[in-house]
Amino acid sequence: MFTLPLRIVSSSPTMNLIQLKKSGHWPTLATAFLYFDVSFMVWTMLGALGVQIGITLGLSPQQKGLMVATPYLSGAFLRIALGLLVDRIGAKNTGIIAQIFVISGMAVAWLAGIHSFPQALALGAVLGVAGASFAVALPQAGRWYPPQMQGLVLGLAGAGNIGVVIDSVLAPRLANAYGWNNVFGLALPPLILVLAVYILFSREAPLEVKKKKFSDYVALLKQKDAHWFCLFYTVSFGGFSGLAASLTIYFTSEFGLTAVRAGELAALCTLVGAVGRPVGGALADRLGGIRALDIFYGVAGASLTAAAFLNSLWLCTLVFFIASGAFGMANGSVFQLLPQRFSKDIGVMTGLVGCGGGLGGFLLASSLGYSKGLTGAYLAGLLTFAGLCVVALIGLGLVKTRWRTTWGCLAAARI
Repeated sequence: MFTLPLRIVSSSPTMNLIQLKKSGHWPTLATAFLYFDVSFMVWTMLGALGVQIGITLGLSPQQKGLMVATPYLSGAFLRIALGLLVDRIGAKNTGIIAQIFVISGMAVAWLAGIHSFPQALALGAVLGVAGASFAVALPQAGRWYPPQMQGLVLGLAGAGNIGVVIDSVLAPRLANAYGWNNVFGLALPPLILVLAVYILFSREAPLEVKKKKFSDYVALLKQKDAHWFCLFYTVSFGGFSGLAASLTIYFTSEFGLTAVRAGELAALCTLVGAVGRPVGGALADRLGGIRALDIFYGVAGASLTAAAFLNSLWLCTLVFFIASGAFGMANGSVFQLLPQRFSKDIGVMTGLVGCGGGLGGFLLASSLGYSKGLTGAYLAGLLTFAGLCVVALIGLGLVKTRWRTTWGCLAAARI
């Protein structure tokens, strides 16, 4: 008779924090957070500056939507490339190379200037490298810690997406004071400083990592579970990042706010999503990732549906606040499950799943722009993404029994 191994899973948040201090390598976790923080800040910069750039370049709603969405599209595919590099040359070396490329691109944009829509799109493609840092920071931090702590640890590393909050608050103000093109130059000192700290204090985990090839990506894509994880993260991270890129423009367009005031409200909404990531990971460690995702997708979908029909500034702010928080916590929950299923291929899968998340951000940001340009309202774009939340819920219903009775039985954490 086959018997499954007994799992003892701690559900105490206090116990997890004690284990966090005793195990792993906290300087690497801290520097991974900082690296992802400044990277996310510049990745979403075109969204924070979208109102001012749109006025200067005379962009239509469709063009503004495409401009703020381009870094997500670029970052989606670059996450696969960086995921490969992580498994071949290490996360630290990959992170250093990527950050130097981003710093160089920002410097060129600052010194040469952005004078046309195609140039703005080109800068967006370069900033996609910053978004691809996700495929560096999470594997580097996660490999230091045991399976039962993956939700919390990857949530903390991924909470670097709080960089978008810094963007939303500071970028419009700096643009008003110094001109939006000079904001690219003002971003260089923190990028360089964090790169120096990252070089000095981050470390590779003492684990032997098998070098991956592009064929390994293809092989993993043949597995159904890889498809499901890509879908789930397309919805969760796509929802969070798409809102982060679009809310400043949305509040300005719909309610006539200044770029600075709109940025403040966008920052309020995205802050809860950024902070919610480690909270969602910790809750998934305690409740199980599948149960947590059921809750978060339901809340996010209902909130976006409500936002589509509301015309009150404060009610819209409230439901976007709730939606962003739900998406952020769902992000942490997805990455509580992923290492349990693909522990030996976490670098490759982080790249693949991260690609899905970037595509989701592109879909939401661009669909909102096209919805506004073609129909004069954001209704269609918001309802489209609310529908994707329903698709994710249906997907969870289809896989949860199989997951819990196969690899979930052997996992060292609740799923």
